[in-house]
Amino acid sequence: MSSHIIERRPTRDGATRLLEAAALPASDLTDVHMDDFFYCGSAAAPVGLVGLEFLGSDALLRSLAVASDRRGSGLGSALVDEAEAHARARGARSIFLLTTTAEQFFKSRGYLPAERATAPDAIRTSREFADLCPASSAFLVKQLL
Repeated sequence: MSSHIIERRPTRDGATRLLEAAALPASDLTDVHMDDFFYCGSAAAPVGLVGLEFLGSDALLRSLAVASDRRGSGLGSALVDEAEAHARARGARSIFLLTTTAEQFFKSRGYLPAERATAPDAIRTSREFADLCPASSAFLVKQLL
């Protein structure tokens, strides 16, 4: 059982600061996105963060970030567990993600490599997929249902 206290809806400014510190995209985030973001720490200065974007019957996991001094503590896994539970509760069939640095972490959690061309239209046309993440990013998927 995780001892990390995870909350929902960080402030957009707090989320943006942590994401930018981790060199992750944040330029498209709005306050509405925060409804599907989870954090640990304070809402204005999270030490861990994960977000989902719901697109059709699927979800795009975006923006998993853990402060460097908290890495290896299980916080990333706890955040992903929370995001997956939230996606299931919202009825998402699959979670997709793009990553340049955490492919092994996600593979160890049951995410499988996929061809970008196989992405559902709603995922493929998202800002993160189409514009913000480099074409060299690994594309992974996990079936939820």
